Amino acid sequence: MHIHITGASGSGCTTLAEALADDLDLLHLDADSYYWTPSAPPFQVKRNATQRLNLLSNDIASSRGVVLSGSIVGWGVEIEDLFDLIVFLYLPAPIRVERLRRRELDKYARVDDAFLEWAALYDQGPPEGRSLAKHTAWLSQRRCPVLRLEADESVSARLQQVRAALSDLRPRAV
Repeated sequence: MHIHITGASGSGCTTLAEALADDLDLLHLDADSYYWTPSAPPFQVKRNATQRLNLLSNDIASSRGVVLSGSIVGWGVEIEDLFDLIVFLYLPAPIRVERLRRRELDKYARVDDAFLEWAALYDQGPPEGRSLAKHTAWLSQRRCPVLRLEADESVSARLQQVRAALSDLRPRAV
């Protein structure tokens, strides 16, 4: 079982992916771990496309199932169409930005204003950057079912909806 959870930064992708992976006893992977090389401060040096694709493909192939969080738009159909279910999370910008502000303070003891400004532009961002328009277009091209969760709900409420979507995917005995 391969599940991808994607959406804007601050919408809860990683939180839901970690909870779902734990719930289903699957491996949790995060796209940022493949997109960025480890650095201090983090998120400064991008990996080349071939390297990130190879690393992610190898990790997926060596596991019995994964829950991947983050965005993999433009990474190639061999990865993009590998999933049994894609969960798309959407929340309004003010909620996302406040979550990101808290996360930055908790994790790094500072707020990166440029990052928050970039994240706030997701809804009206251009189709060529990480944006709602780009995600919407990308989702329309996927072969697997897409579950859209667009309310500010608890992780347990979201998990319940994902479990229901997964049960619809499983073959039923006649």
